Amino acid sequence: MSEHETEYETYSKLIGLLDERGARYRIYEHPAEGATEAVSALRGNAVEQAAKCIVVMVKLDKKTKRYVLAVVPGDRRVDLGAVKALLGGSYAGFANTEVAERLARSVSGTILPFSFDEELTLIVDPALLAQPEIYFNAARLDRSLALATEDYTAIAEPRVEPIAG
Repeated sequence: MSEHETEYETYSKLIGLLDERGARYRIYEHPAEGATEAVSALRGNAVEQAAKCIVVMVKLDKKTKRYVLAVVPGDRRVDLGAVKALLGGSYAGFANTEVAERLARSVSGTILPFSFDEELTLIVDPALLAQPEIYFNAARLDRSLALATEDYTAIAEPRVEPIAG
């Protein structure tokens, strides 16, 4: 399956899920862009309303790793120490691109604030959820969504923990 087929499949899965659950969202089409600040400017949203999605690898011991989809406001960074502490790990770092894209089922810059993989634990910083709507690239560099935060939390069911630095 090509990169584009995978991202369109993930995009279609997301839209299907949101429609099935009656979520309130808007679709934005824009030039291909994955950087949070730049795509926020294209969409016209404040950077703190953007969901920055990072796949983090946490070593629990020498043989055990866990992966976390860490979601923070676009104007903040993921606090790796906080993620490591939440999971009781000995080390936390950014997952390599290949692993992140496989688990997220989309390319870097388009990772959704939803986990469709049981290996990927979704943790969201509460500061993002204080926004009435969140904005994110929708598994495609050329398409974004604005999603009602209330609908996002009901559908994604994230673990909510302070993980933004």
